[in-house]
Amino acid sequence: MSIGIAGVIFATLYWNDEQSYNAWNPNKDNIYLVANQMDAETFWASSSAPIGATIKEKSSEVTSYCYLSGNYESDIIRFKNKKVQSNKIVLAQKNFFDFFPFEFIEGNAKIALPDENSISLSEDLASQIFGKETALGKEVLFQNKKLIVRGVYKMDKKSSYNPSCVVNFIDLRLRKSIDQWGNFQFVLFLKVNNPSKVSLVENDLQKLYYDNLTVRFAKENGITPEQYIEKYGATKPFLEPLSTIRLHTKTGGLIEENGNFQFLMIMVGLSILILLLSIVNYINSATANAIKRAKEVGVRKVIGSSKINIIQQFVFETAILSLFSILIALVIVELSLPYYNDFLNKTIIVQGSQFYLQLIIIFVITVCLAGVFPAIYVSNFETLKVLKGNFGRSKSGVWLRNGMLIFQFAIATFFIIGSYIVYQQIDYMNRKDLGFKANQILSISYRNVYGEEITDNFRFDRYLTIKNELLHIPGIKQVAAGGFAFGGSAKSTIAYQYKDLSVDGDNIPIDFGMLEMMQIKIVKGRYLSPKFAQDTINTMLINETAARLLKEKNPIGKKVSWNGKEITIVGVVKDFNIGNPSEAIPPMSFFHFKTNSWLTFALNNIYIDADSETMDQTLGDLENFWLKKVDPDYPFSYDFVDKEYKRSYSSYVKQKNLFSILNIVVILIALFGLFCLASFSIERRIKEIAIRKTLGAETNVLLKELSIQYIVFCIFGFLITLFPTYYLLNKWLENFAYRIDISIYPFIIGFIALLALTLIVVLSRAYQATRVDVLKYLKYE
Repeated sequence: MSIGIAGVIFATLYWNDEQSYNAWNPNKDNIYLVANQMDAETFWASSSAPIGATIKEKSSEVTSYCYLSGNYESDIIRFKNKKVQSNKIVLAQKNFFDFFPFEFIEGNAKIALPDENSISLSEDLASQIFGKETALGKEVLFQNKKLIVRGVYKMDKKSSYNPSCVVNFIDLRLRKSIDQWGNFQFVLFLKVNNPSKVSLVENDLQKLYYDNLTVRFAKENGITPEQYIEKYGATKPFLEPLSTIRLHTKTGGLIEENGNFQFLMIMVGLSILILLLSIVNYINSATANAIKRAKEVGVRKVIGSSKINIIQQFVFETAILSLFSILIALVIVELSLPYYNDFLNKTIIVQGSQFYLQLIIIFVITVCLAGVFPAIYVSNFETLKVLKGNFGRSKSGVWLRNGMLIFQFAIATFFIIGSYIVYQQIDYMNRKDLGFKANQILSISYRNVYGEEITDNFRFDRYLTIKNELLHIPGIKQVAAGGFAFGGSAKSTIAYQYKDLSVDGDNIPIDFGMLEMMQIKIVKGRYLSPKFAQDTINTMLINETAARLLKEKNPIGKKVSWNGKEITIVGVVKDFNIGNPSEAIPPMSFFHFKTNSWLTFALNNIYIDADSETMDQTLGDLENFWLKKVDPDYPFSYDFVDKEYKRSYSSYVKQKNLFSILNIVVILIALFGLFCLASFSIERRIKEIAIRKTLGAETNVLLKELSIQYIVFCIFGFLITLFPTYYLLNKWLENFAYRIDISIYPFIIGFIALLALTLIVVLSRAYQATRVDVLKYLKYE
């Protein structure tokens, strides 16, 4: 029971941690994220620059809006001779702290970001920069710009935004794209008067999109808005409340990683199953051992005890046992918490004040379920039959115990089959052909240069200089850049038109040789090459998914309208995964960085093919070069592409590990209960066994007689859980675009494993019973 309760406590701690995100925010029910549905399967958290001001003007329900950056920025903050790196910098408008009201210890939220020369720091970052000195009013240098510290706030709350510092740089970017309705690049929050009228705001947003996107694009294509919607669809806005956004957003997520609601429910569901299994064991044990207390109950009834008195006594005994079980469970949780946090990548702390009410609820439910059934069963003993000594031969309670045993078999079957299918799916993902070479390819995190005076050409020329010098390091065979990260996603998507078709293509900017180095194949046409001047002007590659959407057998040479330019398709790339392999491969558009100079903003990853035999020496030389000539202010950061990619589906690997661990726990609990029940059942038949041995019964016949009922129960338990197991695991597999099919083999293997374990336990106990001393049990008969 302690193990079962510990599992529920672990799930409760996880649940509380996820639910605590944004719970502290007093405006959480009035703040909404503008999420945009681009097509049937794609939702964006980003919005265009003009939307915020326009919707506030058009809708009386919107009181204010706030634009934020969609990703944390990493940069150096300088103060005098000190420089400190911050990895969680947020660009926001001046009313950021109206939407996320962190507690200020210096300054206040209202004047924390009054202008573009202001910065507010978290308490930890301020301490790193200024030590024990006050930070308020101090001047720091950030991205070659002098900023005044206007406030210091505590970052002790779980929030969808947990910035180490906030700067008011977003307004400048908004002004540059104020008329670009189709340029979705900023995260937008709205604050509304009445949450019950959010649908009215959504309708107003839909009208804005229709007037400024659909009508405009329809006019450019020379068709009516209705025809445009029929051919290309229309952007549809949704408002997602801040209070539920952590677990229930439809978008790819905010700046902090999304919670995994499905994984949370799996944790809760499995922990409840294990607790039920523990309670079933207790009920079985309590009812089986009730015969030993039958005379006690009979005597108590004779001297005047009522059924209620007896029920109260047995429930109280269960309460005492449950209380000790909870105490032991808390010890288990405290000792296991570091491993649990490592498993979930969290920093959960056990604080009784945070979940004592839930602990009381667990206690009450456990006592009710585990105590009431046995208590009622015992209180119904017939006094006369008990005191005459006939109760021992009664079959009272047998059906309850047998039913509970079948339930145990059903749960064990679910875990055995589930573990096998989850393992198969994760193994399938590990073995799946990703479409690219990952071994021994280094992914270098490259900090690009930005600023008003930095041109797109300067950024690319700087990269070329670095690339040429890298090729002189011994052991480095090839170098190329890509505006994406394996295991991540494209940083921009642009819809392009071909005839009457529109394709939302993920933009993948690359350098010459990138695809060849990663051994990504071309199925039609050719790679981008420096031999063709047009490859830096007006050509592109598409992947097989995009080619299918264009409905052309041979798209080579076809021209599409992309971002206002006419682009020629010169090659079709074999489909490969950039995102994790559970996701469908999207349509991709491959360009050289110079085809559109603004693509260089995404140049944040440099890939290197290095000789595996001299890898250690190469890494050492690479780090020395990087710190001396590329980026002395930042630590050298690299990863291997295959390891980087595997982390993209680590949450599913954790689910596999969770199933495996809980499978062992469930089987142990079930077998322990089976052993106890089998022992009790066989002990009640010990005289029968002695008599049958006296009459010449052979051991194998006795073993068969003693074990046959448990085989029947095992079969019933297996059959009961077949449909729920298939249904639930099939629902889980729907998360994967590339998945296994559930075959009959996991069920056959599950049944054989369950039957084998059952026979091992029962036959071992039955065999001991057949070795009894006949004289010992028959001499008084």
